[in-house]
Formats: sequence, C-alpha cells, structure tokens
Amino acid sequence: MQDRTPTIRSRELGEGLRAALVRAGLNQKQVAAKLDWSEGRVSKLLGGKRGGTEMDIVSFLAICGVTGRERERLLKLCRERDTPGWLQQHGSRLPEQLRTFIDHEEKALDIGEFQPIMVPGLLQTGDYARTLIVETGNVPSDEIEERVGARLARQKLFTRHLPVRLNFFLHEFVLRLPVGGPAVMSDQLHHLLRMAVRSSISLRAVPAAIGGHPGIAGQFQLMDFAEYKPVVYLDSETSCLFLEQPVEISAYRSILARLAGKALDEGQSMELIRELAVELYPSGEDHDERV
Repeated sequence: MQDRTPTIRSRELGEGLRAALVRAGLNQKQVAAKLDWSEGRVSKLLGGKRGGTEMDIVSFLAICGVTGRERERLLKLCRERDTPGWLQQHGSRLPEQLRTFIDHEEKALDIGEFQPIMVPGLLQTGDYARTLIVETGNVPSDEIEERVGARLARQKLFTRHLPVRLNFFLHEFVLRLPVGGPAVMSDQLHHLLRMAVRSSISLRAVPAAIGGHPGIAGQFQLMDFAEYKPVVYLDSETSCLFLEQPVEISAYRSILARLAGKALDEGQSMELIRELAVELYPSGEDHDERV
C-alpha cells in the first residue's frame, strides 16, 4: 500500500492507536506478530502515513482491548481520515480536542501567530490566563485551574531539545487591554519583554494608528512541520478549526507576510511595550524595579 501524506485526522488516528498500544502493554513488534503485519506497516499506521482499511483498525483495536466511545471515535477518524481540514466542536468543558492542537504545536518547527485581542497563550502569565478564563464567565469554578494548567503546560515548548521558531504579531490593543488590573497587566507586559529577548522568538506589535490591517479578520496560528503539511488553527469559545488545503495555507501565509510589512520591528515593539508599562502601570513598574 502506498504511503500517504498525513492529514490532521490520520495523525489523530495514529496517536489514538499509539495510546491504545501503551494502555494494552504491547509494543509494535507484538502487535505486528498478532496481526501478521510487518513492523513497518504498524509504524506507518501509527504515524498517519498509511491508512489501512476499517477492518485493519477494527482488528488493531480488538487486540488492544479498545471498546466503547474510544473505539467509535477512532473508527470515525479512520472513515474520515482523507478529508482535509477539521472542525471540532466542544462545549464549555476542557475539550479533548485540545490534545490535537497541542500535539501539533509540539511537533511544529515554525509557528506564526496573530492575536488581535489577547496575549498569545504561549506568552501568558498564570495570573493573566486565569483572569481571561474567569472573566469569560463560561467556565465552572472547579474547572478554572485545570484550564490554566493546560494553557501553561504548552509553554514547555520553549525548553524542548529541538527549538521552535515563533513569530508573534500582536495588535496594540492587546497591550492596552487592562486584563486583571494594573498588577496583573504590568507583570504580563514585563513577561513579554523577558520572552522577546529569546533568539527563537520574534515579537512585533501592529500599531493601532495604521487602522485597517491584513489580520483584521481575526486570530490564527500557522504551523510548519518537518514531516507534515502546514496547518492553520482557528479557535473560538465553542469550536476550533484546522485548515490544511494549499489555498488556505497560502492565504494565511500571505497575511503573515503583509503583517510583517505593517508591524513595528522588534526593537520598536519592545520600546512600545516598555512605554505602555510605564505609562499605564507606573506603580507596577516601580514595584518591578524595587524587586
């Protein structure tokens, strides 16, 4: 069977099968022997590079003892694995689909992101993230810390062995929106300054004075990989959308390029953040200097 270019769904299927393998206490060699497959066939199935038939997935799941809702979820992924893009809808609880996004974020070599309203999750402080979640009013109190923890856990990306290149574009409104009051926002602005000096991070502000701009349609994240096709991720309160069609990727890559032509350079952006930290939160700035 010819290898295929992995899609979002085929990679999610592979990750689900890999997790089933671990839970069953089996390895690829053992499963290959039980199914009379080659180890390479199993490896490519787990990597999303070889689809297999629905009956192949049924057999794999039977050996691993997977039943119920997880079995149905993986079979549905198998049936839809060649469909590009993926709209995932979820309620107010921490979505299981978040692991799809995090898995791709962890594998990315280059990430470009535009945020018009809030600080990107990878750059948020704990207090800033907590305030955002609380002030939406849609999250039960007993789930708030779980949401904050999930968001902050993404930041382990900065310490992985193979560094990821991160290009952030933030509208000036992001820097001026007083999330959580002076202390929280002052700490967040100073955190941005600390993160921006890292060689793997480019942080650029889109000034409000330019008016309309290429990213005015809303936030997005474009991820590039070594082995997979690029993916664009769009997020909202109750759903998330993965895009992977070439025309879609090209459109968002063009937006990033045009934002680069409108945004302040890195030095000017850091100076703007410093000025706002002093102008808007002088008490926080004094406190930071005393510490």
